[in-house]
Amino acid sequence: MSHGHTSPTSPADGGAPARAAAFFDLDKTVIATSAASAFARPFLSGGLLTRRAAVRSAAAQLAFLLGSATEGRTERVRAQLSAMVTGWDVERVSSIVAASLQDAIGPVVYAEALDLVAEHHAAGHDVVVVSASSAELVQPIAELIGADEVIASRMGVADGRYTGEIAFYAYGPAKASAMRDLAQRRGYDLAASSAYTDSATDAPMLRAVGHGYVVNPDRALRRLAEHEGWTPLVFRRHVAVSTGRGRATLRRLSGPAARDRVVLGLAAGLVTAAALAAWAVLAAGRRHPRP
Repeated sequence: MSHGHTSPTSPADGGAPARAAAFFDLDKTVIATSAASAFARPFLSGGLLTRRAAVRSAAAQLAFLLGSATEGRTERVRAQLSAMVTGWDVERVSSIVAASLQDAIGPVVYAEALDLVAEHHAAGHDVVVVSASSAELVQPIAELIGADEVIASRMGVADGRYTGEIAFYAYGPAKASAMRDLAQRRGYDLAASSAYTDSATDAPMLRAVGHGYVVNPDRALRRLAEHEGWTPLVFRRHVAVSTGRGRATLRRLSGPAARDRVVLGLAAGLVTAAALAAWAVLAAGRRHPRP
C-alpha cells in the first residue's frame, strides 16, 4: 500500500534526502490488543499473576481494550493495577516474554502495520515503536517486527525486582518529548516523519511529526483527526510472525481461520488474565503527582 511516504528533501543540505522516521504506537496499533493482555496466559502460568487478581481487575482490562483510551480511564486502570507488579522479578518477566513471544504476539499483529514497516524501510526511514508499555515487553516485540528503535516506559528496579516506581513514563506529552530527543540524537527530520496511533491521548505524538495517521479511530478521535489534518487508517488483517535466522518471516492469515485464531487469542487473554491490561500503566506504577 502507499500513503505518500516519498523521500523528502532538506533545504539545509541542498536537496539531499532528509532522514525521516516512522513512529508507531504499539497497543491496538501494531498489535490488535494490549501487550500485557497478549502475555497474560504466560504470566499466569509463570506464577507472576494470580487468578484472583485477574478476576478482580477484569473490568479495568475490558474498559481499556474496548473503550477509548482517555487519560482518566488510563489513570483508573493504573491505580487499580500498579500494586500488582511491585515485587515482580525482572529476569523472570523477561524470560517469560522471550519464551512466549511468538505464540503470544503472532496471532495479533496487524498485517497493515507490517506492510507500513516494510514500506518505510524501503523508503529509507527508520521505524520506531513508541509505547507506554514497559521496555521488557516492548523491546522484544519491536525486534520481532523489525523496528530500529524503541521508546518505552522504564521502571524502577531494586535488588532485581520492580519497585512500583517509574524512571520514565512514556505516556502523552512524554512520548513527544522522547521522540524529539531521539530525533536530535539520530538526526531525524520530524517534519518529514510519520506517526501512527489509535489513541487520542497520543495527540502530542502526532503533532510532533509532519504526517499523522490515526488507526481504527473512534468517533471522537476521527473528529480530532479531521481538525488536525491527520489521515484515518483501518487495520483489519493479521499475520503470523515467526522468528527466523536473523529476521522475522511473515505468513498472511485471512478468512475464518484468521478470525478464529485472533478471537481465541484475545478471549484467552481476557478470561485468564484480564488484569494485565496496558502494561503501560501496569508497569509504570505510581505516576509522579502533578504540580
